[in-house]
Amino acid sequence: MFIAMNRFTINKGHEEAFETVWRERDSRLDEVPGFQSFHLLKSAFDEVNNTTLYASHTIWSSREAFVNWTNSNQFRQAHKNAGGSSGMYSGHPQFEGFEAVVSK
Repeated sequence: MFIAMNRFTINKGHEEAFETVWRERDSRLDEVPGFQSFHLLKSAFDEVNNTTLYASHTIWSSREAFVNWTNSNQFRQAHKNAGGSSGMYSGHPQFEGFEAVVSK
């Protein structure tokens, strides 16, 4: 199993717009072999930085399946309008990839 996560830091007041982008997005993940599930996760509001942390979380059958997705036409189509509105992001997304070493 491989878990791919992107962390997004969203400026206060843009949370609803960010969530709408993800709800309405045509991800095309279900067309790609090895894809198992997707979740968009939201943290509690960070009062110190005036931002909200989100993580997109996908589970894949293997790292190879994820890499194949990133090289696919479906990936290019799903990300063609990425970037969002001005002022939404506090910084660039940060990718984290994990291979399962213990699963129960």
